[in-house]
Parts: sequence; structure tokens; C-alpha cells
Amino acid sequence: MTTVSRTDAFVPLATGPSLTPPFDDPVVIFGLAMVIFLVAPLVLGRYRLPGIVGIILVGAAIGPNGLYLLERDETIELLGEVGLIYLMFVAGLEINVNQFVEYRERSLLFGLASFLIPQVVATAVGVSVLGLELPSALLFAAIISSHTLLAYPVVNRLGIATNEAMTATIGGTIITDTFALLVLAVVVASVGGALEAAFWLQLAIGLTVFFVGIWLVVPRLGRWFFATVSEESYLEFLFVMAVLFGCAFLAELVGVEHIIGAFLAGLTLNRLIPETGPLMNRIEFVGNALFIPFFLLSVGMLVDVRVVLEGPATLVVAGSLLVTVVITKYAAAWLTGRVYDYDGDEVLAIFGLSVGQAAAALAIVQVGFDAGVPGFDGAMINGVVLMILVVSLFSPALVDRAGTAIATAREREAYDPSETPQRILVPVSPDSRYRESLLDLALTVRERRSEEPIHVTSVVRPEGLRHTEAAVARAEEFLEDLTTYASGAEVPIDAHTRVEHNVATGIVRSTVENRITTLVIGWDGAASRTQRVFGHVIDRVLTRTTKLTLVARVRRRLGTTERILLILPPAIQYNDGVAEALHTVKLVSEDTGAPVRGLVVDDGSADLEDVETLFDGVEPDVPGQFEAVDGWDGLESALRQQARPSDLLVCLSARRGDVGWHPELQTLPKRLSRLTDGNFVIAYPASEGQEDDRQFLQLQ
Repeated sequence: MTTVSRTDAFVPLATGPSLTPPFDDPVVIFGLAMVIFLVAPLVLGRYRLPGIVGIILVGAAIGPNGLYLLERDETIELLGEVGLIYLMFVAGLEINVNQFVEYRERSLLFGLASFLIPQVVATAVGVSVLGLELPSALLFAAIISSHTLLAYPVVNRLGIATNEAMTATIGGTIITDTFALLVLAVVVASVGGALEAAFWLQLAIGLTVFFVGIWLVVPRLGRWFFATVSEESYLEFLFVMAVLFGCAFLAELVGVEHIIGAFLAGLTLNRLIPETGPLMNRIEFVGNALFIPFFLLSVGMLVDVRVVLEGPATLVVAGSLLVTVVITKYAAAWLTGRVYDYDGDEVLAIFGLSVGQAAAALAIVQVGFDAGVPGFDGAMINGVVLMILVVSLFSPALVDRAGTAIATAREREAYDPSETPQRILVPVSPDSRYRESLLDLALTVRERRSEEPIHVTSVVRPEGLRHTEAAVARAEEFLEDLTTYASGAEVPIDAHTRVEHNVATGIVRSTVENRITTLVIGWDGAASRTQRVFGHVIDRVLTRTTKLTLVARVRRRLGTTERILLILPPAIQYNDGVAEALHTVKLVSEDTGAPVRGLVVDDGSADLEDVETLFDGVEPDVPGQFEAVDGWDGLESALRQQARPSDLLVCLSARRGDVGWHPELQTLPKRLSRLTDGNFVIAYPASEGQEDDRQFLQLQ
């Protein structure tokens, strides 16, 4: 039998945390970081300054060059890198892809201008002022020809990421940083004597395979995943993270910075992650609360104010960088604004967003120093750090000021006191398998800046007191589940249960009592014995309401929609409510990134120009292509040839007696349900009549 001495029996598992700075205990480090992320924005908010400036300043104060409370060790560096990658990923996710594609020449112009102007001017400054040789001067210029979207959290907070000027700036970042990092690769290779044909061939092939491969593979992989995996929401988040860091790693593998891969990952997943959905809200929450603040803290900890005392060399480098970056980045912003007629606030916001310097500048100067590029010494590194300090404070403040003006102008233009606020009602049944998908549609068509809740109702038929109470309890239980689901998107839900002998009566009463403007009703596509168009309940609701009504069969995630096929019956463009219906279709297109392709049924009087003019005149700005089809038979033939499971079919219909109504519209929903296995919506525009609701309220 083995005995254990008292000395051997007790072995302390760990020593106590160090109470003297720099702190090395993980709990203390993380706790201190959380306090900083909480307090700094609150304090600076009182002085109308961006919160991210506070995090950077506190990082400088507590870092190794300040009070030295924290060491900028591997953990801080890791979290900072993750934060930067996450920041670029969110920027790619939040770009309006339709706008980005339609106005890609604007991103191209700004990207080239933001690279070429600083590159040329700074190269001349490096040669003439700092006395650098041409390769070193080219690398010196690359430091400021790149930029980091340091102020993007401000753009995100103000809700102006989809502004056309911001889209051009964010899209141009990929071009600017790619070229700047290519300059880095070429100069370092030239210093090492490896600038041969094999180098250029390897670089070209690697970049081509990377960009084309990511653009083709990631969307297909995403559609497959989101269409087949629906067990737990956290799995969706983990899939997105796997794609993000996989793309970032592949970017480094082919010789470019990981931020390029992160941005491209966001761009390719953009259409699969609706802006208004719970998944997007989770992604933004994790980034804004954790990863992005760690990046800002990491940048602040690099700052060393004492470098100004280390001699004139550092000040000369920092001054050259600051003057050049301000002048050249503003010149690029001004040129873009002049060409595309952006106003003064948009030009300032472009300048403020693109003047930010951090990760790319640090990477270039550090790699140049390590590679032994002539002129890249300690003074160069200190000068870059000092430049980063100044622009880190200047960039967010400028974007906050200009961005606030842009957001205020947008709100002023959008506000019309004569308009009724949008209120959406979603009638649901406990037996529906697709009620969450129906709620997703309601979230998608909800106005982006609306503060109104989505109303969800369940109508229970009375079948004796005990059975009715049980049915009401069951309805309340699944309505709670829907409320929890919508809370992931931070959208309020007003859920209520009604007891009515007639389900249609309950739905219409809810419409009137809650002053509903938009109805979103689910339909399973099955034939009914009492069916005239959809079935007894939906048909009665349609005939006794005048509101915009979307009758939808949603079986697949809306985020997997690749294209919207919009069907327009003859003369529907003359219906008074069609502009509102088209606006709703465009909201779906904007949220999913799916382009609109219109099929106009031609009965001999179709006018494509009128339809296109009407479509283009409705907000938001979404591209659309239209073609005429020869009658209803031609429509069915075109749908058989063109419709794909990944399409969302939307038919603008009309109530009997309204402009645009046609007998063929009564059987079209049943034919659509047989023509496609995918999602489709029949949209009935609001009509001017008001008597139907009042008459219906007297019916039991």
C-alpha cells in the first residue's frame, strides 16, 4: 500500500494573481477591458465625441507607453488582429450589394484615386524630403496609400453604411489596400533579389485563383448550409465565423493581407445574411461589444507620445506622413465627389473614413523594417506610430460630424407627416411549419427605421370552454416562441390571441383595431374545397380588407434568394397602390441582395417604358430588368424556362374590381405552386375603397 506524505498531498494549482502592473492575470485583463469598453464611450458621449476615440485614448494611457497597466502581449495582439478582421468582414456584410454592383465604377474610381494620388505624391516626398531611394520611397508611399476603416463603427452606428458615397469608400478599400500590399510584396522581393518572372507569375495566379475561388465557392456553400441546417441558431454563427477566418487564412496563403480575405468573405455572404434578421444582429452584437473594441484598444496601446522627444528624425517622418496623407486622401475624396456629384458632407465623410491609418500601415512599416529596406529604421516606425495617433483621433471625429449630417438629411427627406406609419400584421396558426419563415418575410418588408412593432395574431375557434382555454394556451405558447425569435433581430413583437368563430373575422378585426397597413399571410399552396383563389379564410380576408396584402408560401430561407422574378399583369402599373407594393418588393431585394427581373404580361398594350419608369421612381434604389411576355401562356412558358428553386417569385395581383384585375389572376397562385418548389408571394396592392371594412364588422 502506497502512502502519501503531507508534503506531497498538497500542491498549489496556481499562484495568486499579480496585483502590481502590468497585470498578467487573464481575469483582470479581460475585466479591465470590459470596463474600458463600457465607460469610455459613455464618458466621451457626454462631450459629443465618438466612443471609439475614448477606447484608443485609454489604450494609449494604460499601455506599455503610458501607465503600463497592461502589456501589449500576444493575447492583446491576437484579439486586436481578430477585431480588425471582424471589422472588415462586417463592412463587407453591410454594403448594399445591388448598389455596389450597379455603381462599381465609383468604388473603382475612388479606390484607384485613393491609391495612386498618395502613392505618387508620397513617393516624391520620400525622395525629395527624406532622401530615400526609389524602392524605399515607394514603400514609404504605400504606408499612406493604404487605409484602415478605423471610423467604420461610427458609420455603422449612424446607419449610413448603405449611403452611396459610403459604399464607394468601403468598396474602394479593397482596391486601395490590395495595391498597397502588392507594392509591399514587390519592394521586399526586390530587396531580396527575388524579383523574377516566377515571382510575378506566382503572384498573379495566386490572386486570380483566390478571388475567383472565393467568389464562386462561398455563396454556393452558404446556400447549401442555410438551406439544410436549421437546428440551432448558434450553428449559423459558427458557420459564418468559419468562412470568415478560412477566407482570411487563404488570403495570407496567396500573399495578401488577411483583411482582404475578410472583406471578400463579407461580400460573398452579404446576400445570404439579411440585414434585418437575427443572424446579422448577432454578428454585429459580437463585433461591436467585443472584437472591434479590442482592435481599437490594441491600436491605442501602440501609441507612444514620447517619440516626439527622440529627435527631429521622428518628427520629420511623422510630419511628412501627416501632411501627405491629409492632402492626398482629401484630394481623392474631392475628386470622387466632383465626378459623382456628392455633397460636402459626403465628401468629408469619404475623407474621414479613408484617412484612417492603423493595421495596414503598421504591417507595411514593420515588414519593411524586418526585411532591411534602406531607410526603414526606428525613426520610421516611431513616425508611423505618431501619425496613427493623430489620425486615430481625427478620423472618427470627422466621420461622426459629417455622418450625423448625412443621417439627419436622410431622416428629414424620408419624413412625411401625412403618411400613415407602417404597421404589419402576421396571422399565424400553431399548426404552421413555416411560421418563422413568414415572420422573416415580415422582418424583411419592415421599414428599416420603423419603431412600430410587428403585430402577430392567432385566431382560435371556440369549441367548449375547456378546449378553448387549452387552445388559447397553446397559441400563447407558440406566440412566445415567435417573440423570442424576433427579439434576436431586436424587433418588438405585439402578440395577441383572438377567439372567433370565423378566422377571417378575427384577422380583419385585428387589422382594423391595430390600424394595420400591411398584411403578411401564409399559404401552403394546397387546393381547398371552398377555394376560389387561395381558400375560404384568405379569400374572405382579401375581399374585406383594402390594405396591402402579401400572400406568401415561404419554404426556403429568404437569405438564399438569388433573384426575384417579378410578374406584372396587364395595366397593373396604373393601380393606385402599385408604388407601395413595388417599394415592398424593393425592400426584399435590398435586404437579400437579389436583383429584380420583371416579366410584364403583354396583352397588346404593354408599355415597358412606363413600367421601368415607375419601378425606377420608387425607393430604395434597386436595379431591375424587364421584358415583355406574350400573354398568359407566354408567362407560363417563360416561368417554366427561367424559374429556379432559388428564385423568389412575386406576382403583383389585384382585387376584383381594382385596376389591373384579370380573371387569370384567380388561378395563377395554384399554377405558380405547381411551377416552382421555391418561395413565392402574391402581392395585392392597397386600394382606395374604405367601405368593405365597415361592412364586414357588422358580419358574424
